[in-house]
Formats: sequence, C-alpha cells, structure tokens
Amino acid sequence: MKKKIAIGIVVIIILGLFCYYQNNDIKITNIDFKNDKISKEIDGYKILQISDLHNKQFGKDNKKLVKLTKEIKPDIIVITGDIIDSRRTNTDVAIRYINQIKKVAPIYYSPGNHESRISEYQDFENRLAKQGVNILNDKSKSIKINNDSIDLIGVRDISFIQKENRKEELSNIINNLKNKDDSKLSILLSHRPDLIDLYAKESIDLVFSGHAHGGQVRLPFIGGILAPDQGLFPKYTSGIYNKDNTHMIVSRGLGNSLFPLRVFNKPELVVTTLKSK
Repeated sequence: MKKKIAIGIVVIIILGLFCYYQNNDIKITNIDFKNDKISKEIDGYKILQISDLHNKQFGKDNKKLVKLTKEIKPDIIVITGDIIDSRRTNTDVAIRYINQIKKVAPIYYSPGNHESRISEYQDFENRLAKQGVNILNDKSKSIKINNDSIDLIGVRDISFIQKENRKEELSNIINNLKNKDDSKLSILLSHRPDLIDLYAKESIDLVFSGHAHGGQVRLPFIGGILAPDQGLFPKYTSGIYNKDNTHMIVSRGLGNSLFPLRVFNKPELVVTTLKSK
C-alpha cells in the first residue's frame, strides 16, 4: 500500500512538473518570409509578434518575457490582441510589460476579442498610448526602412463591429486602409486566423494573427485539438499558411484563457525576418 502511495505521489509530481514546463517555457519560433516586394533595403528587417498574453506572467513582472524580448532585438514589435483577459481582467500586467520593453523597438498594437469585452477598454488603450504604443484600431501606417517602406495595417477584432454583416464590414475597412500602390509590401495585424479567405480577398501580402492558442493541446501528425471559432481539429493554429498570394503567420500565443493548460504546445514568441528574393 505504501509503495502504491509513493508511486502515486511521484506520478503527480512528474505530471505537475510537466504541466509547469509546458506552460512556462517560452519557445522562440523563427520564420524567414520571402517576397518579391521585399527589396534589399528591407532585407533582414525583424518583426517580433506577441499574441494572446491573457495576463500571463513569466516570473515577477514578466521578467523572463522581458529578457527574451530584449535579446531578440527586433526592429518592430507587433501585438495581435488579447494581451489582457476579460474573465480576470488585470490591465496592469500588460502595462508593466509594455513599460519594460517600450525602448526595445517601436510597438504596434491591434486589439482582440477579449479587449472588446471589457468596459475599461478605452482607458486601457489610453494607457498603452501613454507608453508610446502605436494603436492600430482600423488604421494604417507607412513604416520607412532605409530608402524603402512597408505598409502596416491594424484592425480591431471583428467582435468590435456592431453591424449585421461583420465580415463584409471588416473587408471594407481593410480595403479602405490598404495602399493602392501594390508595389509596397502590405502587412496586416488581425486577431483571427479563421478569416484568411477575407484577407486573401483583399490581397494582403502578410498577416499576423493569433487567437487559436495553438489548438491548446497538440498531438503529433494531428496538430491542435480545439480552437476558438474553429472548433475541433482546427485548421489554422500555428505556423504559416498560404491562400492565393496571401501568407498568414499564426502565433500560438503566450497565455491561456478559458482552458487553463497547454499540452505539447509551449507559449510562443514569433520572430519573422523579411527577406528579399
């Protein structure tokens, strides 16, 4: 009996350590993105994507996450929504993190569905702006890189849209923001990966997305098991996807929300380097 209890205790400890490791060891994923629109002037430009933090803290005041952010040395940082969690809202976690990384690189932010649910969102947005964050709520920005530039578009999550045909409205917003000069590389920050058909319809070159949390539990040869708005065995959970001439990078994100654990699905920072062909 004592032997069985001892074995049970060991198994529980091992499972506890495994779960802790799976949910707190941050993986850095490096992606080289090549496109004809990327000139030699832009070649090597590094973009760090942060998504779905959901109030998660990696050490006190996110010490580990801050350290990795600084070590990556990105040219810009893009945040693709759900940096807070509407179920246990604590905007201070995100603000403290931003305050520690704001000197690393310019930060561009578009909100996710969790931001749309909190009554204090406007106050949160104002606090981000005071930290120097570029708020891309249905806005675009031309970013100069040496003697060239890229067009960065950011849209609020579709849950912010009150109109009946939300997808059509989002498509119109993107269309109005997109530079009509098709020679410029267009980059879109949009929280939901399941809208890739919409992004492709608007001929966006590169999309940064999140929302799927990597499918929460990942299995070999299968991938993610469950994702918001995609259900069981979701199609878009991690990595890069292509639709026509549109390429979409989906971050597995950093935190959790309704389901509290990740399995074979470590928190992720995505580093994309733009490469000329």
